[in-house]
Amino acid sequence: MRIGFAVPVSGSWATPENMKRIARRAEDLGYDSVWAFQRLLYPVGHAMGPTYRSVQDPVVTLSYLAGLTERVRLGIAVLNLPFVSPALMAKQLGTLQNVSAGRLDLGLGLGWLPEEFTASGVPMGRRGRRAEEYVELLRRLWTEDAVEHKGEFYEFPHAHLAPRPATLPPLLLGGTAPVALARAGRIADGWISSSRANLDEIHQQISIVKEAAREAGRDADALRFVVRGVTKVRAEDGGPLTGSYEKIRRDVEDLEAKGVTEVFHDLNFDPEIVETAADPRESLRRAEEALEALAPDAG
Repeated sequence: MRIGFAVPVSGSWATPENMKRIARRAEDLGYDSVWAFQRLLYPVGHAMGPTYRSVQDPVVTLSYLAGLTERVRLGIAVLNLPFVSPALMAKQLGTLQNVSAGRLDLGLGLGWLPEEFTASGVPMGRRGRRAEEYVELLRRLWTEDAVEHKGEFYEFPHAHLAPRPATLPPLLLGGTAPVALARAGRIADGWISSSRANLDEIHQQISIVKEAAREAGRDADALRFVVRGVTKVRAEDGGPLTGSYEKIRRDVEDLEAKGVTEVFHDLNFDPEIVETAADPRESLRRAEEALEALAPDAG
C-alpha cells in the first residue's frame, strides 16, 4: 500500500510556505506522494461547502513543489479534461513531467459543475466521449514526433509539439458511474475515487474497473486504485478515515484488503481545516501532527 498526503490547496492555510512545509515533511517521512486537486470556480450561492470556495491551481502548485522536493511523487486528483485544449495540456503537463524528473501522477476527470463548462466555453454533453478522444491524443502528442488529428471534439494541425516528456506520466481516470469505471479499465493506468466515494463499497467499483480491463485484453492486476482519503481526525470514531489515528490506520488496512493500492490523506476536505473561520496556523499544526501520526512507518 502506497501512502500519500495532500498539500494545502484550499482555504486560508493554502499558502506557498505551508505547501512547501507539508511537501518537504511528507518527503522526509517517507510518504510516496503529495497531491492537489482542481476547482476552477465557485458559483455564487452554491452549496458545495468551504472546501471549494478558494482553491489554488494544481498544475502551478505542483510545478512549484517540483523544484522544492526530490523524491516524492506529485499527484493531481483530478484535472478536468474539457477545460483546456489537449495541446495546452500536453505542453504544460509534459513540461511538469520533465522538470520533476518523471514524478507526475496525472489524474483526469470529466467535470461535473455546469458553470465551469460555461466558463471554459465547452458544452457539458458527451464529455465521456470527449475524454476518450483527449486521452488518446495526449498519448500521441507525448510519443509521436509529428501529429495530425481531426476528431469529433478537437482538431490538431499536422505539427510537432516538443519537447515531449522523457517518460509518460501514469494516466489515472476518475468517475463513479459504471460507464466511467469501465472507461478507466479500458484506457487508463488506474482509477481515482472521488471525495464522496462510499469507501465501504469501493471493492465493487474496483471490480468493475478490473473486469473492463480484462475484457479489453489488459492486465487488470497492473492497474492502480487510488483513494482520495477524506481524512478527519476526531476524538470520536466515525465513518471510514474519521476518528483517532489508530482507527484511521486500521481503515487504511481495510482499504488495502478491498483492493486499493494507494491512499492519500486529504485534510482539505475537513471543514475544521478549511472553513472561513479556521485559523491557518492551527490548520497547519494539525496537518503536521497528522503527517507524523499517519506516516507509512508510524504506528
